[in-house]
Amino acid sequence: MRRRPALTVVCLLMTLSAAPAQTSWPDQREGDFVIRNFSFASGEVLPELKLHYTTLGTPRRNAAGEIENAVLLLHGTSSTGKMWLTPSLADELFAPGQPLDAARYYVILPDGIGRGGSSKPSDGLRARFPHYRYHDMIETQRRLLVEGLGVKHLRLVAGASMGGMHTWMWGGLHPDFMDALMPIASQPIAISGRNWLYRRIAIEAIRNDPEWKNGDYDKNPTRYVLTAPFAFLMTESVAQIQQMAPTREAGDALYRTLVERARKGDANNQLYATEAVMDYDPEPHLAKIKARLVAVNFADDEVNAPELGVMERAVGRIPNARYVLVPAGPKTHGHFTYMQAALWKAHLAELLRPAP
Repeated sequence: MRRRPALTVVCLLMTLSAAPAQTSWPDQREGDFVIRNFSFASGEVLPELKLHYTTLGTPRRNAAGEIENAVLLLHGTSSTGKMWLTPSLADELFAPGQPLDAARYYVILPDGIGRGGSSKPSDGLRARFPHYRYHDMIETQRRLLVEGLGVKHLRLVAGASMGGMHTWMWGGLHPDFMDALMPIASQPIAISGRNWLYRRIAIEAIRNDPEWKNGDYDKNPTRYVLTAPFAFLMTESVAQIQQMAPTREAGDALYRTLVERARKGDANNQLYATEAVMDYDPEPHLAKIKARLVAVNFADDEVNAPELGVMERAVGRIPNARYVLVPAGPKTHGHFTYMQAALWKAHLAELLRPAP
């Protein structure tokens, strides 16, 4: 019985990690889009930037020959596009009759810069890899759509966590590009407060690891991972953590599980992904958003704490916008409740219903 909490968290972490590719969705395909001499906002240039992506479904074209059923789904910081193929998401979203039925929609799941099959520091450049930010990620997503896939307009942009932040940015930076927006588990203000402090801890833990060697290591650093469980404390609900660790022994087992999971990642990849958020501030562009918008957050998400009052102020500045706060309950998991589409997909279905 004492092993059950540890087994529970292993299962949870497997669910929250990028799922292996499914083969049961219509026309599921993968590809790579290469941008030559991509210039980052920092001024750095990468001779060849690769964006990996997965698509589900078939593009449907209107009388003008333009794709009219495309949907862009964006993943979280620690995931890849295949996050959306996790059963708790895919079965609730892409199955027949579900809000994003893959037989009706052309679903695009890109890996952001620095993650999955896309270009990242661990490909060989290490700390010489360009220091990308969220604006760079949005621009490469846009170029993948327009230049790589021939998509000039989207029915929907939706994302969770980092993907939710990207969704806010998409709406303000490219207001005519989509019909609908659904940012999940995110807030449209510059990164600050607790949300920044826990990221700063992660950044400093890597940069001050004696094995990091300014990013030029041959063997992945091991000291910084001892602090990695702090991110779990920030993102999982207090109630769920108590269930996973009802005793000190169970807590120790949970800690070791989290450390070992962090040990499998690359330190530079993690550092770059964490620092990428530094340019995030969609607030000045909120009034530019034209698409219908439903923002979904979770009452037990301490990363995007509802008591800050951010969402009410933001949604009030956007025409045709609505804010939904999903109450905490036995099935919620704090920030990562976004992995449970059954708890929020009804709002997505409602958002899509009035679309032309």
